[in-house]
Amino acid sequence: MSVSVFEVLKKFDAYPKTLEDFRIKTFSGGTITVLSGIVMILLFASEIQDYLSPGIEEQLFVDTTRGAKLKINVDIVFPKIGCDFLSLDAQDVSGEQHIAIDHNVFKRRLDLEGKPIADPVKHEVGELVKNSTTETETETKKPEEVKCGSCYGAETDDVKCCNTCQEVKQQYIKKSWKFVPSTIEQCRGELFSEEEQRVLTEGCQIYGYLEVNRVGGSFHIAPGKSYSINHVHVHDVQPFATSDFNVTHTVRHLSFGRNVPGKTDPMDGVIGVAEKGSEMFHYYVKIVPTTFARLDGSTFVTNQFSVTRHSKVISSFMGESGMPGVFFSYELAPVMVKYSEKKKSFGHFASSLCAIIGGVFTVSGILDKLVYNSGRILQQKTDLGKAG
Repeated sequence: MSVSVFEVLKKFDAYPKTLEDFRIKTFSGGTITVLSGIVMILLFASEIQDYLSPGIEEQLFVDTTRGAKLKINVDIVFPKIGCDFLSLDAQDVSGEQHIAIDHNVFKRRLDLEGKPIADPVKHEVGELVKNSTTETETETKKPEEVKCGSCYGAETDDVKCCNTCQEVKQQYIKKSWKFVPSTIEQCRGELFSEEEQRVLTEGCQIYGYLEVNRVGGSFHIAPGKSYSINHVHVHDVQPFATSDFNVTHTVRHLSFGRNVPGKTDPMDGVIGVAEKGSEMFHYYVKIVPTTFARLDGSTFVTNQFSVTRHSKVISSFMGESGMPGVFFSYELAPVMVKYSEKKKSFGHFASSLCAIIGGVFTVSGILDKLVYNSGRILQQKTDLGKAG
């Protein structure tokens, strides 16, 4: 019974064998076999690597997250303006202004060749207010000072005398008046302070991060002391003119949210050159919230963005208004992109391996047969030529 079953199964053999005596082994066949084995090994390695790497699935849906703050990471170098005269300010569409944001920002003084000449300094918000208050208290402790200089019409109920150029300037700021030092007696003959003398002879690196409301808004880095008068944002560049500042800059890094190691953002390495003196650079940023979901269940939330750039020369003769500096306006997209890691199917992996084996064997068999038959035909023609 068992013998008959074996005989029946033999009829279904799709791979009939020939006798060893009738098999011919050739040099070309051995070469093709070795090359086929190498190709098969390389394809196996590529397929295994692809199987071990998780697949990425992309989804797009409406962003319903309610994040309290948006983190903005900045690292910008100004090679021709000193740190003492650069300020970083931000404002969002809700109307909230963040004047002189420097509590999370460091400033490093550079020489004109871009080399650091001092350690980074972290400034605290309210530092200028404290200093001015201390100076006022010190002045009030000097009863021997009886001089009372004119404030040139900018006197207030609490301040009747202006004995220094800085005091006149502060009163003009309170009145929202234009301050022209050359017309003020207290400002005549005064030398530039140490900070003012190095404004145009040094460079500055500004880096750190800002935390602002998670809505659209803008932030900028511009020369001059920034302050707000009647909800109007103003930069005071006295005793300089706006045309004195060259805002050539290099954006070493700009990102929104958590930094992704090894990722290059669109603004990294962007250089803005002010070729015509006082120039205004404006970058319009579109932010897309992005979530990465890993295989272990953890999530990584950050943001992607695209940038368009515009610049213009500020010249009163050409009718161009504005302020020299680097301005960033950003908007958040209403949709979110989610990238999810997915484990690849083992069945698909096994099917790919079988396809590699079958494909390589089939192609190598065709090549071997082609080479062998071509060789036989050439040999036959050679033999016929000799016989003739």
